[in-house]
Amino acid sequence: MRLRRAFWKDVIAGLTAAGQGLLGRRAGGRSGEDIRELCRALLRTKGEASVVTLARSTLDAFARLDAAGREGFFEFLRNDLGADPTALDAALERYRASPDPETAAALAAAAEPRRQELLRLMNTAPDGTRDIVAMRVALLEALSGSPELKLVDDDFVHVFRSWFNRGFLELHRIDWRTPAIVLEKIIQYEAVHQVLDWDDLRRRLQADRRCFGFFHPSLPDEPLIFVEVALCKGLAGSVTDLLFGAVEPEVEADTAIFYSISNCQRGLAGISFGNFLIKQVVRELAAEIPRLRRFATLSPIPGFRKWLIREAQAGRLPAGPDGGEIRLDGIETADWPADTAPGEHARASLTRLCAHYLLRAKRGMHPLDPVARFHLRNGARLDRINWMSDPSPTGLIQSAGMMVNYIYDEAAVVANHEAFVNEGLIAHSRAIASLAGPAGVALKRGGLT
Repeated sequence: MRLRRAFWKDVIAGLTAAGQGLLGRRAGGRSGEDIRELCRALLRTKGEASVVTLARSTLDAFARLDAAGREGFFEFLRNDLGADPTALDAALERYRASPDPETAAALAAAAEPRRQELLRLMNTAPDGTRDIVAMRVALLEALSGSPELKLVDDDFVHVFRSWFNRGFLELHRIDWRTPAIVLEKIIQYEAVHQVLDWDDLRRRLQADRRCFGFFHPSLPDEPLIFVEVALCKGLAGSVTDLLFGAVEPEVEADTAIFYSISNCQRGLAGISFGNFLIKQVVRELAAEIPRLRRFATLSPIPGFRKWLIREAQAGRLPAGPDGGEIRLDGIETADWPADTAPGEHARASLTRLCAHYLLRAKRGMHPLDPVARFHLRNGARLDRINWMSDPSPTGLIQSAGMMVNYIYDEAAVVANHEAFVNEGLIAHSRAIASLAGPAGVALKRGGLT
């Protein structure tokens, strides 16, 4: 046994040295040409141990590149590691001569860019998944100035959708007993309502709260996405009460309020987790607490105020209920509201305009608001607008302090989803319809007053 271990130790040491030799001596391995040599060698190598070693060396070489070197590496992936033209031509000719399932499969394999195989090989390295997700962050940064790299990004997304398939994800409840390294990530990644300190986090994990996250076996200490839930009596309308209110007796709760959902990994942008997470958490909570009768969100409306000011300046606001102009009482100013809380007139005008925004402002056939698109696509119902639900600076800037409840009714989720995706229909309550007024309402020319 000792001889066998010594043998493999020598083999791995030799392979590691070989991999490092490929890095060359220039600039401590920072040369773009060196990492290209490693990639080509990795694609040629067949031995499992050699692949693992070369994969680790390739990822280490990428980590040493500066911004220009990383962009050069991505250009190399785009220009040099697409599909093999010779193999693709040959597979195409065989398919044309004999179009059957076997030649079709061979054609599909030949059409796959070699950079996809390179990513799969790099993923064999220890911590390979973590490093490749980080590599995509660098790609997204390069993409902003080099849109032609989208071909490469499409391949990252393609392989990530396989690696981070729902079947591989693990749902974990996060509570005060969760390892500190994960709790620190919750504080770091919270994207909707900032966690102020450890005491704030402790409050969010009390007996009347729940927090769940998706994890991947290759990233056990890195939540991919997490959701925070409050167990309440009735439909909550104030996020301030949820965040800072006293602990409520869990025994009286009949409603679960999803008040924050945060994606954690920028490198996984475009990979959908939220729809699976909410639906699975609903099932978990329904099984744990059978008395829960309602599952709802208290959600931000991040694009509302920006849209409102733009439409007002262009003279495209809908008319008031009496056909007259809606006044916005200085909402265009940076310090709105100035010293006092907005009055009843502002409340009536802004909630009406918010309902119009959520139901009528579209990008194509779907709502302009990204949070609305997310929940409505998941099959939720737009139910209630809450005035001054989030008076924080962010809440005022984004949505004039308002938030909205979306209801997840298990009996209607599938029908709502199908109607939304196929016809652009928005499931909504009568209260929202009454606020928004009839579709096609006349526009009132005029600016902010």
